[in-house]
Amino acid sequence: MLLFFALGLLVHFVFFGSIFDIYFTSPLVHGMTPQFTPLPPPAKRLVLFVADGLRADALYELDEDGSSRAPFIRNVIMHEGSWGVSHTRVPTESRPGHVALIAGFYEDVSAVAKGWKENPVEFDSLFNESKYTWSWGSPDILPMFAKGASGDHVYTYSYDAQKEDFGAYDATKLDTWVFDKVKDFFDAVRNNQSLFSKVNGEKVVFFLHLLGIDTNGHAHRPSSREYKDNIKKVDDGVKEIVSVFKHFYGDDGKTAFIFTSDHGMTDWGSHGAGHPSETLTPLVAWGAGIKAPQKVSAQQFDDEFLKEWKLETWKRRDVDQADIAPLMASLIGVPFPLNSVLVGTLPVDYLNNTDLFKAESMLTNAVQILEQFKVKMTQKKEVTLPFLFTPFKLLSDSQQLDTLRKARSYIKQEKFHEVVSLCEELIDLALKGLSYYHTYDRFFLGISVAVGFVGWTSYASLLILKSYSNLTRHATKDIKKPHHLLPCSFIAIGVLVVCFLLIQACPWTYYVYSLLPVSIWYAVLKEYQVIQDLVASLLTVPLSHFVVYLLAFILGIEVLVFSFFYRYMLTAGLIVFACWPFLTQLWTRAKITCLGWALFCLLLAVFPLMPVVGRKPDLSLVMGAGLLVLLLSLAIVTTLTKRKITSVKEELLVLLLQMLSTALSMYVVYSTHHSLLKKEGLPLRNQIVSWATLASSLVVPLLSPTTLFQRLSSILLSLMSTYLLLSTGYEALFPLVLSCLMFVWMHMEQETLQQSGVSCKQKLSSIQFTCNTDIAQFRLLNLDDIRRAFFLVFFLVTAFFGTGNIASINSFDLASVYCFLTVFSPFMMGALMMWKILIPFVLVMCAFEAVQITTQLSSKGLFLIVLVISDIMALHFFFMVKDSGSWLDIGTSISHYVIVMSMTIFLVFLNGLAQLLTTKKLQLCGKPKKHLL
Repeated sequence: MLLFFALGLLVHFVFFGSIFDIYFTSPLVHGMTPQFTPLPPPAKRLVLFVADGLRADALYELDEDGSSRAPFIRNVIMHEGSWGVSHTRVPTESRPGHVALIAGFYEDVSAVAKGWKENPVEFDSLFNESKYTWSWGSPDILPMFAKGASGDHVYTYSYDAQKEDFGAYDATKLDTWVFDKVKDFFDAVRNNQSLFSKVNGEKVVFFLHLLGIDTNGHAHRPSSREYKDNIKKVDDGVKEIVSVFKHFYGDDGKTAFIFTSDHGMTDWGSHGAGHPSETLTPLVAWGAGIKAPQKVSAQQFDDEFLKEWKLETWKRRDVDQADIAPLMASLIGVPFPLNSVLVGTLPVDYLNNTDLFKAESMLTNAVQILEQFKVKMTQKKEVTLPFLFTPFKLLSDSQQLDTLRKARSYIKQEKFHEVVSLCEELIDLALKGLSYYHTYDRFFLGISVAVGFVGWTSYASLLILKSYSNLTRHATKDIKKPHHLLPCSFIAIGVLVVCFLLIQACPWTYYVYSLLPVSIWYAVLKEYQVIQDLVASLLTVPLSHFVVYLLAFILGIEVLVFSFFYRYMLTAGLIVFACWPFLTQLWTRAKITCLGWALFCLLLAVFPLMPVVGRKPDLSLVMGAGLLVLLLSLAIVTTLTKRKITSVKEELLVLLLQMLSTALSMYVVYSTHHSLLKKEGLPLRNQIVSWATLASSLVVPLLSPTTLFQRLSSILLSLMSTYLLLSTGYEALFPLVLSCLMFVWMHMEQETLQQSGVSCKQKLSSIQFTCNTDIAQFRLLNLDDIRRAFFLVFFLVTAFFGTGNIASINSFDLASVYCFLTVFSPFMMGALMMWKILIPFVLVMCAFEAVQITTQLSSKGLFLIVLVISDIMALHFFFMVKDSGSWLDIGTSISHYVIVMSMTIFLVFLNGLAQLLTTKKLQLCGKPKKHLL
């Protein structure tokens, strides 16, 4: 059995990793020749301002008194340049946004594994193509483009990472630092002849990364005065820097300015998903080569922003975020970044130049993307058997040549508008072709993984029937061995698969995805005797009963699947759970237990209906949860003092320690909140207490007795102290209600066991987690155990989605971690949020340990049922993965699959952690003391 679980983990890691090979492979293409416009550019230098976290509406809208909070930028819109909305893509994080802006492509999600800080793959960028680039700003953003550059022509100046503090001081100082350093730089240039000549050259880029708005948005939310005042500070700074450039270069008219943002921010101060407040960012361009403002009488857009912003008479020019990179490259005459694919198309409507320049620039852009298409097609053709290769039919070699000849002919005939239209069509076809070859193997890999998935689920089901049911108990003893043709056939299939993959020079991972189903299905067919017994057993079951059981199982699985999309499905399920005892004989046997079950099911059913985003912190609910924990502790203390136990002093000491920890957590939450409101930062003592509470939460329960109720109560009290520190509102009550339901669940399962005729020798109050149960006492599985396993999976999903949804990163408030740290650290903050998610998981798994003991059921058998249910859900999500439509839909569908696969893998880890928390016992001092029960 140990070998099976090891194999199961390996199989699930393979299935989990397959999604990254199928959907998350890098779209970058290497080996192209740089392309650039042969005509002289309009600008010698480019200044790029990126206001991190700035929403389009926050910049463009007017204040309550009708004045603009960015008067300089608004003056540019009306008198100097062009403006519009830059549409970003998911994930709306700083690194992907900057890569789209500066490199012209939407980065693959593999960058998240390095916290959006490092380059998972090398890529070309505007900075790399420039002659010199000087940049100032955050240490999280600037290094990625310096490391990706060839040579040493990209210079970065960053402040210390410790300054990115969400609570210590006014975050506008981050932007003031950048503006001051730029002014100091130009002062120094005048006294440095070598630097002076570089700055006065051509193809020069200046990049100012402004993080203050993003930091204030996280700390105080976009509706706050701090966020809006920061916009005014940035506007003043931009005005000052523009003046510095005009003064230094003598207002030579050769400087182009771009002002934009990497992403927006939700009303509740987060980003990462696809809400319009995150994906709509401002774009304002002016200076050399930029078209002047254009007054219009009417504009057609799907939104009502023009009227809200009072800009309906000024022509709005929207772009996709990746289009900004080729625009900047065209302005200063550098080659378009080699990887500016997927949407990186030159927005000619922004250019103030001759029609010939626009046509040549557009043709250069088209040739650049067409080169990538050719390279991608050649790479795929070289590793595919000729009779299996299917080329992209919409863009043949002859069609490519004809289109390019026609474009050159139009340029000679001065039909420049026709050239632009022709190039747009060519770019569209080339991008479709790139996507076609990028996803060429997706169908083959998907089928391989799906076949392996079905085989593994079938094998696990057969193992349950073989080892933990009475299906094969009465089978004939003359078990026939598999015919030798079976292994020979599968060996032959494996050899054919290997030869096929070798000829096509496929990556080693393809061998794993293709050969794993072969070995799994061999293991399934080896159990043909079990399959035969199963068929024979099913034929004896009345058809109506079989249909009812099957429909109930399918309905339960579908409820779990739909709960990932619609959280209210959990509420519906809990309401059904509440009614369940009253439809059985349980109601007549244990009325109080049934009423308690119904009450806590209905209370828990409220949480999935509560909003997970857009809510304001409510400390009163956190304090209320803390008081309930203290009252629960007092109730346990009262119970202990009435019992004659020799170790009562030791238990009381542990309980008092946990009560003190809860009280300290309440104080830290209250104190930290008010300290941050006063902008005094996170007090050091609060930080020390928070981390000490977190560290001790897994140790203190080990000091309590291993009696079922006492150990479970101790685990709850310890974990609640940490959960309070990570809470900002109603979610602080969630683990408390969930735990109460788990306590009642144990009683319910004992009652159902007695109802089915299985005797329970011990009362729940006397059961020890450490009791050594004889294997002979383990009973075989029955249909009711499938319900128990389903309850576990349902409670795990409820624990997961009860107060948030990790499939959407912006459903978690960054303020949750402020008791532990306020300085930006994506990995540490992510780890703390993950632990907050796992705490309800741990509570459910510990309760499940108790259910296994009370129902005299083998944990391995029950775990296998849970595994099968989880794998069926995962197979659902595998088929529901999208590769078309909105990027939000694509990302959400993939994340659902990853969540279910992670849940299956981590179930083993959580089971081990639950066993550790429930069975291990540490002694404060002296020898272990015996309990007098």
